[in-house]
Amino acid sequence: MNISFSGKVALVAGGTGGLGRAVSLAFLEEGARVLVTYRREEEYTALQSAAGPHAAALEGHRVDITEELTVAAFVSDALAQHGRLDAVVNTIGGYAGGIKLWELETRVLDAMLLLNLRSGFTLARAVLPLLLKQGYGSIVNVAAKAAVDHAAGASAYAASKAAAVALMDSLAGDTRGTGVRVNSILPSIIDTPANRQAMPNADFASWPKPEEIAQVILFLCSDAAKTIHGAALPVYGNR
Repeated sequence: MNISFSGKVALVAGGTGGLGRAVSLAFLEEGARVLVTYRREEEYTALQSAAGPHAAALEGHRVDITEELTVAAFVSDALAQHGRLDAVVNTIGGYAGGIKLWELETRVLDAMLLLNLRSGFTLARAVLPLLLKQGYGSIVNVAAKAAVDHAAGASAYAASKAAAVALMDSLAGDTRGTGVRVNSILPSIIDTPANRQAMPNADFASWPKPEEIAQVILFLCSDAAKTIHGAALPVYGNR
């Protein structure tokens, strides 16, 4: 299947992180102009280097996606410069686990809701007026297997990811018939350096790779997936 984003514009929130980097590079490989948001300058510099000959099609913006006014200004500027937005991917998230609910501090719950729920809400709210006006576009929000598989010790994380899936599912209902598609993906543990460091004794071979998940996201954002709307797609791997 030939998936091309030549002439199209993709926004990848958290586009320099473990998964976001792979998604950004995959869009660049397929010809997209890619706008990434980031928090750490060194991560964006590393992404520029990894992009190689495609770096000219990469734009970095230091934006906190959980801050509503900042995101609105960023999207407005992007529209003024590019005039369109074809794909919006939210890879921002955080994890907290190994804590029984009665030992969980409220600040941890708040942090999980901010990173895993509010990020998707704020980003979608900012881009939807543009997507609805142009009558096309795809939103993909990265949730997690924990949204449907609620393990012990991960109450705040699981609740925030489940809420993120519900948010996107409802949004898919709101946008039905508009030409704008909304989907979620549910990865299991992703094979990133941070996860390997956190779980050094795990079987890394069983974890899906960022590059593999990036291909699923590109498919969902492409015209080849025009019949997929309101899905929460498992990306668990089969090893």
